[in-house]
Amino acid sequence: MLIAFDIGNTNTVLGVYRDGKMVTSWRMETDARKSADEYGMLVSMFFSHSGLSMNEVDDVIIATVVPSVMYTIRHMTKKYFKKDAIVVESGIKTGLIVKYDNPKAVGSDRIVNAVAAHEKYPGNLIIIDLGTATTFCAVTAKGEYLGGTIAPGLKISSTALFEMTAQLPKVELEAPGHAICRSTISGMQSGLIYGHMGMVEFIVGMMKKELAEQTGSDEPITVIATGGLSTMIQSGVKCIDVVDRELTLDGLAIIYEKNKHHHRKNHKMCGEER
Repeated sequence: MLIAFDIGNTNTVLGVYRDGKMVTSWRMETDARKSADEYGMLVSMFFSHSGLSMNEVDDVIIATVVPSVMYTIRHMTKKYFKKDAIVVESGIKTGLIVKYDNPKAVGSDRIVNAVAAHEKYPGNLIIIDLGTATTFCAVTAKGEYLGGTIAPGLKISSTALFEMTAQLPKVELEAPGHAICRSTISGMQSGLIYGHMGMVEFIVGMMKKELAEQTGSDEPITVIATGGLSTMIQSGVKCIDVVDRELTLDGLAIIYEKNKHHHRKNHKMCGEER
């Protein structure tokens, strides 16, 4: 079995794969204050609750946008799984051609999403990840990662309104159903959610035009959304074709398949038992 860790700013999502197919997944809070043992106990409970054995895990792969948590999770996987994790970083095989000015500056989560989308969906693609930040990525049918846009996510925007104003309260991220609101809370919810929907529509529209120009293709462009808030945003826009909540974990599983033989060979040469 393979266990994949997608370590985000807010949450860490874990996926367990057997023979390339997901068995189950879990979500836990990302907390830089937690020790390797605390994370290990949480993961152990997940496995136990799902009737799985940690001894069945053959390999571990990690992608993160939170470097401070990386050492902790790597230490945890070594102690509790007896495995040295594959880390998605510069030099790993992805199958993509990264056209970014500085390829090393692209977040690993964006690359992982692009790998999964290119593998799972044909043609030119736009990938939207609605997490702590909202990211947009353009990928060609040839597997060229062209770049994209990064914007504050809904939760960041909501927190900023609460913390940077004297009288605005903290609100739940729920669509109020109307834009002419008769309360401060529903007014904030309207601005946050419908404003985000409008941003998504506008940026996708721009990216579709630019992607068509750069590829010289008039073929339809598939727009894929992932992340915890993807379903909510999709409900109010017309530009999202597919919501794929497992996109990042599937990308990690795909990257693992591309790198596992090289990884195992390296550790055999280093005298580590696999």
